[in-house]
Amino acid sequence: MDPAAKRTENRMPMQVTVDLSSLDVRMPAQEGVTENISPRGARVLTSKPWKPNERLNVRSLLGNFRSRARVVYCVPVDREKYAVGLQLFATAGKWQSPN
Repeated sequence: MDPAAKRTENRMPMQVTVDLSSLDVRMPAQEGVTENISPRGARVLTSKPWKPNERLNVRSLLGNFRSRARVVYCVPVDREKYAVGLQLFATAGKWQSPN
């Protein structure tokens, strides 16, 4: 593995239901579930493919987390799911409410 390609932050496994919405208001919002998160990124499973560099709003449904995001990659996982890598910007709140 190329050392330059190594992540600078560790990802933490966490499953949180999120709402993904395009900045283009003509596009409907879509629900997804995070696989893992870090302070500046997340991998989300969705049923719709997203285009690289597309800008999104991300909102946690189990907490008060909000963020702008950029799609870094989108790869098929199976026939009905896609893994979407997100770069997060201007984050606020927590992914989950404390129990």
